[in-house]
Amino acid sequence: MIVSLRGPLLERTEEGCVVEAGGVGYGVALSTSSALRLPPVGEEIRLLIVESVAMYGGATALYGFLTDQEKQVFLVLKENVPGTGAKKALELLDKAAKSFAEFRRAVMEKDVKTLVAMFAFTSKTAEKLVAALQGKMDALSVSGGSAAMESSSAFEESVAGLVSLGYRESSARQAAQSARDVLGGRPTSQDILRESLKHLAGRG
Repeated sequence: MIVSLRGPLLERTEEGCVVEAGGVGYGVALSTSSALRLPPVGEEIRLLIVESVAMYGGATALYGFLTDQEKQVFLVLKENVPGTGAKKALELLDKAAKSFAEFRRAVMEKDVKTLVAMFAFTSKTAEKLVAALQGKMDALSVSGGSAAMESSSAFEESVAGLVSLGYRESSARQAAQSARDVLGGRPTSQDILRESLKHLAGRG
């Protein structure tokens, strides 16, 4: 059983990415939020892996996660929500990743309104999700997840902004990282973008 992969990122794909490990390229499915946080192609990456065998055909697919927190939430969704296979669990994970802490709180407190807003569910579907996950979220360690995701999102948005302005992705990431280090705290994407442009212009 494959539980993790470490190696250079070979390419980004529609479903996720390809990672080389031990001379073999592995296709790994990722949530959109994880895919946006991948490093540039060629850089080393480590993914936590969950293997899933398709119900029909028996093919084994690999699902990857950048953090143990993402993997935990994926497994809780896949194993407890009726009618939820690996692909559906990955879609739900992507929406829960907006704020894992808020997702956990909403389920535990049966806050249907928050879940409707987070997942774009109907109230009835949100109620079914709450019922399926009662008692399953208590042990999940999600403290600080929201802040981490917000920080990562702002960083990736600033990188995308720089690339759209014509900068190479590798240069954009380096400049954004330098800008984030200078700014400290939890800067917005616009803050990082402005500071990055100063850095790229030699004025940072």
